[in-house]
Amino acid sequence: MLCALKVDAFQCCFVNWLKSLSDAAEQRMQDVESGKRKHLAIDGKTMKGSHDRTKGIGPMHLVSVWLSNFGLTLAQVATDQKSNEITAIPEVLRLVDLKGAIITIDAMGTQTEIAEQIVDGGGDFVLALKGNQGTLHREVIEFVEEHVSNDFADVPVRRLEEKAEKGHGRVDSRIYIQFSVPDTFKGRSRWKGLRTIGLVVYKSVVNGEEKIEIRYYISSLRLGVKQFAKVVRSHWGIESTCHWSLDVTYREDSLRTRQRCLAENLAWLRRFTLSLLKQHPGKDSLVMKQRMCGWNDNFLMQVLAGKHFSVRWPCVARAVA
Repeated sequence: MLCALKVDAFQCCFVNWLKSLSDAAEQRMQDVESGKRKHLAIDGKTMKGSHDRTKGIGPMHLVSVWLSNFGLTLAQVATDQKSNEITAIPEVLRLVDLKGAIITIDAMGTQTEIAEQIVDGGGDFVLALKGNQGTLHREVIEFVEEHVSNDFADVPVRRLEEKAEKGHGRVDSRIYIQFSVPDTFKGRSRWKGLRTIGLVVYKSVVNGEEKIEIRYYISSLRLGVKQFAKVVRSHWGIESTCHWSLDVTYREDSLRTRQRCLAENLAWLRRFTLSLLKQHPGKDSLVMKQRMCGWNDNFLMQVLAGKHFSVRWPCVARAVA
C-alpha cells in the first residue's frame, strides 16, 4: 500500500494534524514567552541503507523542515544525491508557511534565489558561508580582518560570549559577533534583504590543546546578537534532536528499503511519529514512549491527540508478563 501511495498526497494528509500540533505548541510558548519567533531549520540527511547497487541506485537523500521550537518535522523532499539539495530546498520551502519565521540553512543552500524566496515569503534568513560562495566568503573574511584590528570600532557591532562547557575532559566556548552590512559591501545588492553579517568563534580545549574555528553567516535579521546566537544553536540541534533520534531510536541508517516511494513514505512516517512523541510532556525516553504506546491504549491516545490525562496501567503488567 505504501508503495502505491503518492508521496506528496500522503504528506498532505498530515498537514492539518501537524498544524494543530504546531498551534497548540505555539500557544504554550506564548503563555511563557511573548514575541518569540518560530525557527525553521532546513537540513538534509542521507538514508545510507537505501542504496541498490544491482540497479546502480545510490542512497536517498532527504531535505526536511524542522520546527526547532517544538520538535516538529513539517515537510520533506527526497533527492537522489546530496548535491541536489540546491534544487530540493526551494521545493520544501514552498510546502511551509514562511511568514514571520527565521529560516536557517547550511552553506549548500546559500543561494541568492533561496534568500529571495524566503524574504518574499515574509521570513528572515540566516545562511552559512563556506567555499561554495567563494567571492562572498572571501569578501566577508576580508571585511572582518580589516575591522578586527580596531575591535570593530567603525561599524555597529554586537557581541555575546557563552560560558565554557566542560565534559569528558573538553572545554568549549563560543563567541558570537554580529554587525550591520555596510553600504560599501560589494555583495549587498545581490542578496535581497541582506542586513547583517555574523560570525561564531569556537574555542575548544582538549587535553590542553586549543583549537579555534570560525564560521561565517549572512542574514536578513536586524542587529540582535542574542536572537542570532539562539537560531544558530538551534540549527545545530537538528543533528542531536532529530537526526540522532532517527538513527538511534528508529535505526534509520540500517534500514534496507530500496523502493523509492516506499522508502520516502516510511521516512515521513518516522519523522511524523517522532514529532508526536516529542510533543508528549512525559520525561521518559523516546524508546520508552514507543513501548508505552504499544502497552497502553490510553497512553497511545495521549500521543496521538497531543493531550495529557491519567493512564491506567494494568495492561502493562500483562504485556511485560
